[in-house]
Amino acid sequence: MRLTKHLYAESLMLLTDLYQLTMAYGYWKANKTEVESVFNLFFRNNPFKGGYSIACGLDYVIDLLENFKFIESDLAYLESLNGNDGKPLFEKGFLDYLGAMTFACNVEAIPEGTVVFPHEPLIKIRGPLVQCQIIETALLNIINFQTLIATKASRVCIAAEGESVLEFGLRRAQGIDGSLAASRAAYIGGVSATSNVLAGKLFGIPVRGTHAHSWIMSFDSELEAFDTYAEAMPNNCVFLVDTFNTLEGVQNAIQVGHKLRAKGFEMSGIRLDSGDLAYLSIKARAMLDAAGFPDANVVATNDLDEYIIHSLKQQSAQINVWGVGTRLVTAYEQPALGGVYKLAAIKNASGTWDYKVKLSEQAIKVSNPGLQQVRRFYTSDGMFLSDMIFDTDTPPQSEDATIIDPMDMTRRKRIGKDVSYTDLLVPIFQKGKKVYESPMPSRIRDYAAQQLSLLHPSFKRFANPHSYPVGLEQGLFDLKTSLILKHRSLEG
Repeated sequence: MRLTKHLYAESLMLLTDLYQLTMAYGYWKANKTEVESVFNLFFRNNPFKGGYSIACGLDYVIDLLENFKFIESDLAYLESLNGNDGKPLFEKGFLDYLGAMTFACNVEAIPEGTVVFPHEPLIKIRGPLVQCQIIETALLNIINFQTLIATKASRVCIAAEGESVLEFGLRRAQGIDGSLAASRAAYIGGVSATSNVLAGKLFGIPVRGTHAHSWIMSFDSELEAFDTYAEAMPNNCVFLVDTFNTLEGVQNAIQVGHKLRAKGFEMSGIRLDSGDLAYLSIKARAMLDAAGFPDANVVATNDLDEYIIHSLKQQSAQINVWGVGTRLVTAYEQPALGGVYKLAAIKNASGTWDYKVKLSEQAIKVSNPGLQQVRRFYTSDGMFLSDMIFDTDTPPQSEDATIIDPMDMTRRKRIGKDVSYTDLLVPIFQKGKKVYESPMPSRIRDYAAQQLSLLHPSFKRFANPHSYPVGLEQGLFDLKTSLILKHRSLEG
């Protein structure tokens, strides 16, 4: 897809925190650049106090890694950096090393659109230590944001109960790149279309939009504005009716709608952007039906989110298209997912794996070691049952598996025998070469919808959702426990 050629300079290798490069330099000085290592990218809590998340952003990651190359201007900039003694921060030999480096990692990832849960590795990187380290920041930047927005969009669509949701957030998004990523992620999360024309071009997302209040205000009357717009675009008429008096605006739209019909066109609907949306939509629906426009949509905008849509539904609002902007593309009440990227294993001089665990006084911040894979089990009718994280070098030996909650060892779940399952992490790159073909966003969107249909409603509700069972396989749990005890004894 090569997104970067449209928006950015040729190279994105400096889209990183400086400490990734200072560590890389340290590895180079210590002759550790080629040491084989494994890192996992995961998050610790579902966003929005919800019960699930939607994986998103992998295609951007693929694009980034396919174009893994330090170019001359990157190296020249790094050469200009000085330490606190005024001398160059990096040696020329290190910069030459970076310039000659080609991507050589194995990458596995959970496909976009998959329903995922805390502690599960969304991406696993295996390869030279220096390369695994350098890409950390960019991967987190991409996956954190897009997973957050895809999840928010899916919640909004759940609240809309199958009615069309449009993403209208471009003007309020966090910059150009944020708006494009948000439009794509929102589409994968379930929205029907976007107002973002560039996103439509790049990603094949349907685009929607008619006119704003400024169109109405540029004419002597609202009726004249509607008439003129209908003359210009008779096949794209959703009239914004709240510039002056909303119900009078509906009546004006109806009047123009009859003129359109006489010319062989149909008014698509009206849009409400302010006021009591429940009351006004009920009145507008009655007026449209009485005038012979039962198929005209009532579109609502005005800082909507899943909670407001749910409330309007409870008030019997007669809205059937929802335009959601600011609160979607900015993930209004939770601005970051909080995903992390942790070293899980590194090969020692004898060629065997040393498993790694990061400790903390907070249990949730203690990382899981190993070369992880996520196995999803299903009920007899195909619904999600539970997920197991296991180490691929020591896979489960018994069909009668038990998973253990990494946050509470007393919470255990026995899977039982002959339960169907899928392993979620799939190969994306092998030794730096792409082996995965990315689906179009429309296919990912369909896949996400299918995934959500397999998740019990108790995990999808907004208030106090159930906690989906994700646990460590017994062997991985025992390994983690032994590493923790080892380090704790060293601390003592």
